[in-house]
Amino acid sequence: MSGSSFAVVGLGTMGRNLALNIEEHGFPIAVWNLETDWTDAFLKDHAGHKFTGTKSLQDLVRALERPRRIMMMIPAGAPVDEMLGKLAPLLEPDDIVIDGGNSHFADTRRREAALREQRLHFVGCGVSGGEEGARFGPSIMPGGSAAAWTRIKDVLEAIAAKTEAGPCVTHVGPDGAGHFVKMVHNGIEYGDMQLIAETYDVLHRGLGLTTPQTGEVFAEWNRGPLESFLVELTAHVCSVVDPETQQPLVDVIQDKAGQKGTGKWTAQIALDLAVAIPTIGAALDARVLSSLKDQRVSASALYKGAAKQGFSSTGADPWKNDLRDALVAARVCSYAQGMALIAAGSAEYHWNIDLAEMARIWKGGCIIRAKLLDPVRQAFTADPSLPNLLVDPAIAADLQRAAAGWRRVVSAAASSGIAVPALAASLAYFDSYTTARLPQNLTQAQRDAFGAHKFERIERPGFVHADWHVNEKPAAR
Repeated sequence: MSGSSFAVVGLGTMGRNLALNIEEHGFPIAVWNLETDWTDAFLKDHAGHKFTGTKSLQDLVRALERPRRIMMMIPAGAPVDEMLGKLAPLLEPDDIVIDGGNSHFADTRRREAALREQRLHFVGCGVSGGEEGARFGPSIMPGGSAAAWTRIKDVLEAIAAKTEAGPCVTHVGPDGAGHFVKMVHNGIEYGDMQLIAETYDVLHRGLGLTTPQTGEVFAEWNRGPLESFLVELTAHVCSVVDPETQQPLVDVIQDKAGQKGTGKWTAQIALDLAVAIPTIGAALDARVLSSLKDQRVSASALYKGAAKQGFSSTGADPWKNDLRDALVAARVCSYAQGMALIAAGSAEYHWNIDLAEMARIWKGGCIIRAKLLDPVRQAFTADPSLPNLLVDPAIAADLQRAAAGWRRVVSAAASSGIAVPALAASLAYFDSYTTARLPQNLTQAQRDAFGAHKFERIERPGFVHADWHVNEKPAAR
């Protein structure tokens, strides 16, 4: 019965589109879905193509050439463990199972180790680009063994998005490296979306532009340094009219944002690895605060008289350049934080991740694809051990030029009562990272004074404790 060279388990939107993408590139595909009527419908819709439908996992395994290559496109968490529990006993040494969902990297490390004991290969594989990317070319971030990568490389390179820099896929590193990078990618995505939303808010509420007018500004910016999928998408969604009200569709959408977990995971591991990601953290906080709609409406009535005067009556045009500069600079900081987190994870788990390659494979297919990734890639190509993107000379020069407008925007927004948490957090990150002496000398003094936690002196190494009561005046009698 064998004859298919690849299998897809799970025919939801992403699984179905990936299967179509793979088959279109010349690979006969076996497919399986828990609901067998989905499989039947898929085969009927694509009659004449090189698909083999299977009703059981045993049939799926029999339909595949050896070593078998099976990609699971199922929900993360318990469903993955349940599927592996059913699938692994049917497989043979050197078979490969790929998890293409958004699994937590720690789960992927555990699963990879367990299957390795059974002489099976497990690949945690990040896939970005949504349903359109899955169908026509996503950015793909596979982890796992080098041997597994060698045997799946032909398929993944064929279906990945393509740019002038090559297919948007690479072997990220061992065990959970692929899912770790995908998690951070999603964290950067959270930050990027929040920065764009805040810029929209300043254009809309601060400068009085209509939603279609803000869309025109984003469309103009998309022809420059801000060129990216998300800026282009923003320009488009701001132009769409609601057929029911004839108002801009964006204006009739409730201002409550959800999240699926990868942003939260990014913040949690950043705390564990002691990496500052304030832009991404601000984006998460903004989504949480947005969910408190009823409380926000009540509070807005209580504070209705707040002065809002930061943006002068000089018109929108003088502010547009400042806003553009602020958005460019803040996005750089978001990427800097993400890359620093990937570097820390790579060091902690001994993955040896190539940061320049991460920037390269994000250039196409994925949600955060952007022109900005070119200088990011160049920075880490020139110096693979660069401690932070902000100290690359070319990027530093760009941020230096953008800083004045960035500060004006954040200051005016604060004076106007317009929350720009991610723009402000990015600026604080920039200022903190580029300040030679921060006030944490006082923090260390406080810690030592109340808890004897010790501190380091500036003129010699080593930790010491001081007698903070030596100059204390005796209490009056």
